[in-house]
Amino acid sequence: MYRFRPRVLVDVSNIDMSTSMLGYPISAPIMIAPTAMHKLAHPKGEIATAKAAAACNTIMIVSFMSTCTIEEVASSCNAVRFLQIYVYKRRDVTAQIVKRAEKAGFKAIVLTVDVPRLGRREADIKNKMISPQLKNFEGLVSTEVRPNEGSGVEAFASSAFDASLSWKDIEWLRSITKLPILVKGLLTREDALKAVEAGVDGIVVSNHGARQLDYSPATITVLEEVVHAVKGRIPVLLDGGVRRGTDVFKALALGAQAVLIGRPIVYGLAAKGEDGVKKVIDMLKNEFEITMALSGCPTIDDVTRNHVRTENERIKSML
Repeated sequence: MYRFRPRVLVDVSNIDMSTSMLGYPISAPIMIAPTAMHKLAHPKGEIATAKAAAACNTIMIVSFMSTCTIEEVASSCNAVRFLQIYVYKRRDVTAQIVKRAEKAGFKAIVLTVDVPRLGRREADIKNKMISPQLKNFEGLVSTEVRPNEGSGVEAFASSAFDASLSWKDIEWLRSITKLPILVKGLLTREDALKAVEAGVDGIVVSNHGARQLDYSPATITVLEEVVHAVKGRIPVLLDGGVRRGTDVFKALALGAQAVLIGRPIVYGLAAKGEDGVKKVIDMLKNEFEITMALSGCPTIDDVTRNHVRTENERIKSML
């Protein structure tokens, strides 16, 4: 657990939370993580989420498994958007979606790499979860898989996702798009080094919402390992477990350039649509601003590793 080491008698009369990601300015280092099927939470789905992102001046990463099309989301507002993708066994499906995203003005591709197979999601199995037909794939593949037993989502993923995906496929992805490529789902130093060697443009430290592999670490506990491996060569983002502005501050102190918010966004969307998503982001920004002020950090650049420490570090400092 990380505790704060605040600085006092610092002029914090003007707090500047603004930063940028891949050159795109955002109001705070808080971005919207890719989460699937927003229409299950609200009738306006990803369009409502995108409009909230635009209003809050942040970046939305639209899920490959969205319930609104890429084009619908792109035409709804002027938010900066990245597209999260999986690589399908039918590479032409992935290639078509990527090209559509590029044409629609998306600014980056976020490749999820921690789902060679779907984890055992027992709630989905018990509920016999069925994915609706996702509009991005109309005329390409059917996502409405209905097995006799278990999860339809798992059955679809097993039939569609390419389990042979490897680091050499980054080169294939580069061959079909000029957009920057981030990889999402890394938890180790070894994979961070491979990502840098593969020439990706950013890393998202993520355990897929702790839904893929039991006993995977909390992302905050491995963030520094990845940051140290990367050595500032590419941006590192943190995904997972961010629920307070204090969590955002900790992530930045440990070397992340920004955090991604998933579940809280969907909660806000379900509660009150676009306004609910804006409320969630505004709450996090407000908490983060207060944390910066109380820690003696008027700007993002002032947040350093010296502002947090573990109990072991505290004890060692006294020896």
